[in-house]
Order: sequence, then C-alpha cells, then structure tokens
Amino acid sequence: MAVLWVTEALPLAITAMLPAILFPLFGIMKSTQVATVYFKDFHFLLIGVICLATSIEKWGLHRRIALRLVTLVGVNPAWLMLGFMTGCAFLSMWVHNTSAVAMVMPIVEAVLQQILRSSAEKDSGGEDNPTFQLDEPDSDVHIKYEIKETICEKQNIDAEQEKPKACHIDISEAPSDQVTTGQNTDRMLCKAICLGITYSSNIGGISTLLGTSPNLIFSEYLHQMYPECNCVNFGNWLLLCLPISVIMLLLTWAWLYLLFIGSDFSFLWKCGGQQSEKEKAAKKVLEEEYKALGPMSPQEIFTSVVFIFMVLLWLTRAPGFVPGWASLFSEYSSYMTDATVALLLGMFFFIAPAHGPSKKYETMISWGEFQASMPWTVALLVGGGFALAEGTKESGLSTWVAELLTPLGDLPVLATITVACLIVTTLTEVASNAATITIFLPILSPLAEAIHVNPLYVMIPATLCTSFSFLLPVSNPANAVVFAYGHLNVMDMVKAGLGVNVIGVLCVMLAIPTWGVPLFSLNTYPDWAPVLPALNITTP
Repeated sequence: MAVLWVTEALPLAITAMLPAILFPLFGIMKSTQVATVYFKDFHFLLIGVICLATSIEKWGLHRRIALRLVTLVGVNPAWLMLGFMTGCAFLSMWVHNTSAVAMVMPIVEAVLQQILRSSAEKDSGGEDNPTFQLDEPDSDVHIKYEIKETICEKQNIDAEQEKPKACHIDISEAPSDQVTTGQNTDRMLCKAICLGITYSSNIGGISTLLGTSPNLIFSEYLHQMYPECNCVNFGNWLLLCLPISVIMLLLTWAWLYLLFIGSDFSFLWKCGGQQSEKEKAAKKVLEEEYKALGPMSPQEIFTSVVFIFMVLLWLTRAPGFVPGWASLFSEYSSYMTDATVALLLGMFFFIAPAHGPSKKYETMISWGEFQASMPWTVALLVGGGFALAEGTKESGLSTWVAELLTPLGDLPVLATITVACLIVTTLTEVASNAATITIFLPILSPLAEAIHVNPLYVMIPATLCTSFSFLLPVSNPANAVVFAYGHLNVMDMVKAGLGVNVIGVLCVMLAIPTWGVPLFSLNTYPDWAPVLPALNITTP
C-alpha cells in the first residue's frame, strides 16, 4: 500500500480499499471488523468543519477577513506580502489549505495585475488606469472552475498535476527587450507574494488539529492505538503549534523577501513616507475590493457567530488545566469530542434560513454545495490508513517492527526524532501528505515503544513535518493552484521551498524539546502506552 500510495499506480482511494479485501483473505481480520475501522470520529469532525467552510466560501466571509487583514498592515511591498500571508494562514487554520488558497488568490491576482499594469504604463508613458480593472475577465472564471475542481476532487491528495492552460494569465505586456528593471522588480514581488500564499496555507494549517489532514489523522490514530490517551486536544495543540506557525510565518516572510525582493529591511523601522505608484495602485484596488463588499450581510454575521462559538466550545471542552464544559456531564464527559461540537453546529447551516420571512425559505448551505466541498477521497484514504494500522496491531507486525527498531534506543532521542522528521519531510514532497503520515504513524509508534520514549515525542514532530511540502507544484494541491496563475516556474518554488523546509524542521525541533515537553509531559513514559518487557528498554 505504501508503494502504491507513493507511485499512485492506482487511485489513492482505491488503494485504501485493499485491507477490506486482503485482511479477510489472509485471516487477519473479519470483513465486518475491517469495515467498522473505516469510519471513525475523524469523519464526523471533517463533515462539521466542511459545513463551516462551505458557508464561509458561499457568503464571501473569507474575502472580508483577508481584505481586512491586508489593509491593516499597509501596501508597502513587504507589508503587503505579510498581510496576504497572515490572512491565508488564518483562514487555513479553520478550512482546508487548498480552500484557503483558492479563497485568497483571486484577491491577490487583482492586486498583482494592477501593480504590473501600473509599472508598465509608467515605463511606456501611458496613463494610469483609473478603474483598476483586470483586462482578463474570462480568466477569473476559468481559474475559479479549475480551483473548484481541485478542491472537490483532490483535497490534500497529491495526484498528478498539469498546469491548467485555462488558468494561465499572460503578464507580459511588452517584448522582453523592453522590460525595465522596475518591471523585473515587480515580477519578483509577484513571485514572492504567490509563494507566500501557498506556503502560509501549510504553515497556518498546522496550528489546529483540524487545519490539515495529517493533524486529523494523527489525532484519530492516537485514539485508536492508545484509547486511554486523553492528553491531546484542540487547546493544548493550539498552544504548541500556534507559536511554531507564527515563528515560521515571520521567518518565511523574511526569507522570501530576501530571496526575491532584496536585503534592504530598513522599512522595518521607517514609518510614513511617499507611496510609490505601485503602492498607490495596490491600495486603490484593495479599497475598491473592500468597498464593493458593502456592510456585513446577515449570512456573514450568522457564519461568524457559529465560527466563534465552535472555536470557543473546542477550547473549553476539556482544556486540561481547569475543568471544561464536558465535566458538566459527569457520567458521560468522555462521550463527547470535538467532532460532536463540529457536527452539531454544522447541522445548523442546513436548518437556519439564509433570508428573512419575506423571501422563499432557503438554508444557509445546501447538500449539493456541501458535497462539492467535501473531500470524499480524503475520507476513504484515511479510513484505509486506520484499517492498515489496526491490521498491523492484530497481526503482530507492530511488535515485530518494535523488536527490529530496538537498537535505535542507543541514539539520543533528539537525533532519532530529527532523522524521522527529515525522512518524512523528504517523502511528503513526492507523496500525498495524508498518505505519508498514514504510512509512518504505524512505524513511529512502535519505534517509540521500543526505545521506551513517549510516543507523542516522536509522532507529533513527524506529523507537523508532513505538512512541509513546499518544493514542487505537485507536492500538494495548494502549490498547484498558485502555480497555475502563471507567475512562477518550478525553479522558483524549489529554491524558495528548500529554505522554508529548513525553517520548518528547525522550528519544530526548537518547539518540541522546549515548550512541548512540559505541555505533553514528553520526558516521561506514559501509563497509556504499553510496556514491552521482552525488549531491551533504554530510557532517554
């Protein structure tokens, strides 16, 4: 299954069905047992989150959030890039990474095209375009169609990607021999902002358990293999990973600025000053875009309230340091999970009327709209991973792997973790993020048990590094969506991605031994993990 997932010789979801066929044939598990493993609490959480994401996208709340964040930081090229990255990272904390990119990129493209046009008109002696409109109205339609297809069919599934011809936007407005230094600078800015968007979607996604598929798969795998482990929840994961995301976002922003724009960071301590033509053009576009949104609609307000309420319920269900609202149901407190909250509030979108009584009754979202956004392939892929993990446990393969990995106990724990992170980061560039973590979790948890280390010490950093697929357009769908806009080539992504990969691994290795250790008691071997007396136990 690992080979088929990496090579994609079969569709990923079809490969995920193999345990349902082979485990009964080889006497490992009954067919009914395998079937029950395919659908887990993870799927209910995913359904609730997608309901929220569908409403956010349908009623345009994402545009309001992104535009507000960008206008707050200003239109200086560096601050403009940071504003877009912050907006995309914030959205990807709550919706799928590819969806976040698809929501933000049309706004980014409008700004970039106006910057390029303003520079070209200045160099050719033309007049400024007072309406700040794009010349390619049809291109946006094609872009949205291609993006929607990517979201519907390939959410977090890294299938073969071709550069969609319909998405390509030709930004060349003059022969190459007439391109000025100013235009080259502007195109470097376009490259930096586009890369910042796709990278920030992955960086923001790791902040929450629901932000990326690897995080959700890790959470469900932990509950499946270690049912008594209740130490990972929405709140403490946010405490661990939000600082990692913030540090990564700032370092990635500085790296992209240095690589594509220049080494002059004097803007950090300079305030005010005369705005350039391209800054005025960008500011005008952003103001017009935000003005066009008008006041917040009742649908946006309802979606915002549900979104805030959902986050608050997640944070306060079982925070750990104080009793949460789940303790009010003393006899059944363990019965409710984050999926219960997500599913309950997600159902309101199918009940609440989108308009007042004067209009025909219409719900906030329809089933067809939900289906278009639901990553069914991810749901099947994850189910196959759960079945594979259960098979390794039932057959004794996990114990056998633990015996083979026992000699690694002689290495320092941090060295073992670093090697695991580097391997995962490398593989995720050519394989699906979800497939990569599904392959490695059944290997890493026996490894931790074999060397008598808290399994979270190994699995959490590996899970985070699985999201660091920055090198290629085919590394994840978000990269492909941004690449399709035509501002980048493969080498741009490779050069920038290598640096961001290094930044990501270093940030994870900084966080885990520092604030991660007290947060999850990583220095102690937990009671919920099995002790393997037959093995030579080496304490860290």
